[in-house]
Amino acid sequence: MSQSAVSRIWRAFALAPHRSQTFKLSTDPLFIDKVRDVVGLYLDPPETALVLCVDEKSQIQALDRSQPVLPMMPGVPERRSHDYVRAGTTTLFAALEVATGKVIGSLHRRHRAAEFKKFLIKLDKEVPAKLAVHLILDNYATHKTPAIKKWLLAHPRFHLHFTPTGSSWLNLVERWFGELTSKKLRRSVHRSVQALERDIRTWLADWNDNQRPFTWTKTADEILEQVAAYCKRIPDSGH
Repeated sequence: MSQSAVSRIWRAFALAPHRSQTFKLSTDPLFIDKVRDVVGLYLDPPETALVLCVDEKSQIQALDRSQPVLPMMPGVPERRSHDYVRAGTTTLFAALEVATGKVIGSLHRRHRAAEFKKFLIKLDKEVPAKLAVHLILDNYATHKTPAIKKWLLAHPRFHLHFTPTGSSWLNLVERWFGELTSKKLRRSVHRSVQALERDIRTWLADWNDNQRPFTWTKTADEILEQVAAYCKRIPDSGH
């Protein structure tokens, strides 16, 4: 077949062989229940309660380019050296308020249950006492330690809702982390962890001054139907 014939077939069937994307099917035995639980909080949040999407962006690196960045010019993109100097890391704990888009954040040098507990205490102080608190978070081990469970028993207004394993896309705070990465971290230069943390705090404050929510649109049934369609296309999926 000629190259032009192949190109016509690709265009006719909207095929793009040069493009590829990644995906991962969750093997969580409670996948359906967890999807319905989390999406239900997005689409029909409980009254007199606050729904917060919580996660940690760990190992954020303070990076300094080995040579100065060359700024963009007409017809010439910004250019950065491929190598860099590492100056340390920090971890951002963040809670995205689903209704308003407000983000409560806290920076820590380590990423353990002790730091997560400190973040829970911060949330407890900042959320009005009259409101119940529903936290959407992943299955990371630090979220389930005996110390965390003990703290939750002493604070019954907090309710945890876990996303299925391998399903970080279900947590809206990941979308906010994407904004932070693309609009701040990816193009920044930091010569120290202190400078990195200062920039993150400034960006977080600016976001909250112009806060805007991310709107969840798909129902649980639509998500489950799409996952089922993927499974049918994969003979050995086991689903």
